[in-house]
Amino acid sequence: MNHQRPARARSVLYLPASNARALDKARSLSCDVAVLDLEDAVAPEMKAEARAVAVAAAHQGGFGPRLGVRINGLDTPWGADDLAALRDAPVDLIVAPKVESASSVRALSDGMRPGVTLWAMIETPRALIDLRAIAEAGGALSGLMLGVNDLAKELKTGASPDREPLKPWLAAVVTHARANGLTVIDGVFNRIQDEAGFKAECAQGRLYGFDGKSLIHPSQIEGANTAFGPSAEEVEWARKVVAAFAAPETEGLGVIRLDGEMVERLHLEAAQDLLASL
Repeated sequence: MNHQRPARARSVLYLPASNARALDKARSLSCDVAVLDLEDAVAPEMKAEARAVAVAAAHQGGFGPRLGVRINGLDTPWGADDLAALRDAPVDLIVAPKVESASSVRALSDGMRPGVTLWAMIETPRALIDLRAIAEAGGALSGLMLGVNDLAKELKTGASPDREPLKPWLAAVVTHARANGLTVIDGVFNRIQDEAGFKAECAQGRLYGFDGKSLIHPSQIEGANTAFGPSAEEVEWARKVVAAFAAPETEGLGVIRLDGEMVERLHLEAAQDLLASL
């Protein structure tokens, strides 16, 4: 189990790997992670060409964000070739769709270059049933991503502006990620023009404990970075907590009173983590 603090992943932008212009633009975007998509965004007849474009873009480099590639599933005609092609490509992470078992995590890990990490997408009922085993699978696994569109489709849930039918699974994915030291990323928000809805869903994702959000358009980057980053007020409070526990009169105390609140050492640890992430 890995409990090291992961790199920031507030904004995880998907880009169709078949669109060379979009890949060029991605090099200068302010998202934390850019994911070149070989799966949903690419038609079957374009899979091989998109794979070649993604590998060439990775070798060309120049990406400001961390670079990931979403491959096709290993149970498709393209997944094994995607994984093999990326074996020597300079990418930071591989995103695997529709992971449903620990054995899938191990198979993916075995096909990856050491040092590259794996994010497993949780987007089927079977994945929810085996969520604990997936999260504990080890190998190259460093993150879980919730695929809300596919999950809602497979569960046959009704439409809901606040994702009411998915709330148990939002909490479950975060719980298993936290128990295993994994990054955890919320799903996409499809209504690109609905800024208020996107802001509300980002706030919900942060409330549930997600580290960041999957994005489908560059216009969503700033909102995600703001929502999943600490506010000025949170930073100020964290500094006050750290300073208060560092004072000579509080040395060795487990609980102190600060601005009318009782603050414990668990709050100190959270404050230290927040400040370390800046």
